[in-house]
Amino acid sequence: MVCLDTSFVIDFLKNNEKTVSLMKEFEDRGDFIGLASPTIIEIIRGLGTKHSSKEDEEKINNFIESMNILDLDKESAVLGGKLEIELAKKGEKIGIIDIMIASICIAHNEKLLTKNKKHFEKIKNLEIKSY
Repeated sequence: MVCLDTSFVIDFLKNNEKTVSLMKEFEDRGDFIGLASPTIIEIIRGLGTKHSSKEDEEKINNFIESMNILDLDKESAVLGGKLEIELAKKGEKIGIIDIMIASICIAHNEKLLTKNKKHFEKIKNLEIKSY
């Protein structure tokens, strides 16, 4: 079971060999592959920051439609608030979208697959797999 971070999704959509291979492994094993709903915000936001084509938008929409979406529910939201407090007490700051992604992964007992391991390591109880 794995939840894909935005970094993985971007690399996968760019046909990065490593991410395409990992995705195939997950699918071949029948693993649960999830996407935290705030990741969708980051992916869609990325469409607006570059010169994207209708083809890019369609590819992203098809990818999102094919994923199991893990929503920010009450449990995840409460956990996210607590995570942000813990980080602030340590003088550390992480963007709110990343806090939401982390809290969704923790609440759903999902491992986060990310290239941004150093960033997410600040969050305790988050299981991280980097690629």
